[in-house]
Amino acid sequence: MTTGARKKKVLFLCTGNSARSIFGEYFLKEMGKDRFEAYSAGAEPAGKVNPLTLRVLQDSYHLDAREARSKPVEALKHINFDLVVTVCDNARRACPIFPGGPKIIHWDIPDPAAVAGTDSEKLRAFKAAAQAIHRRVQLLCALPDEKLASLTER
Repeated sequence: MTTGARKKKVLFLCTGNSARSIFGEYFLKEMGKDRFEAYSAGAEPAGKVNPLTLRVLQDSYHLDAREARSKPVEALKHINFDLVVTVCDNARRACPIFPGGPKIIHWDIPDPAAVAGTDSEKLRAFKAAAQAIHRRVQLLCALPDEKLASLTER
């Protein structure tokens, strides 16, 4: 990032803001901290971050996300985002109109919180979602600014 350049504001939006969008926010905060400001919210927030999200971030990626909070998208409507990343079809459908007309892209990531089964099966689902989002955030961070400006989904 050039000295003095404004960081791009990125919102990760999902339904509950308890797993996928939190992964996106914390991965971008770490990998893109020089170029991006990362946020997350939910169309219908769960009210708390799933403990498995925090566990995967800590154990697999060494990221401390204890400060993460599940919040409604309305709490961030005052921010002029450059990019909104919806990480589920429900969030894509519920995505509000944001001021400033940010670019909107969609990553369809299965909801790990919806997985039923043993604790190890649930943990595997969270790790798989985290891995998919981590890789996409890496690719997003690798894009030069001029390519970021041309992103669009809608």
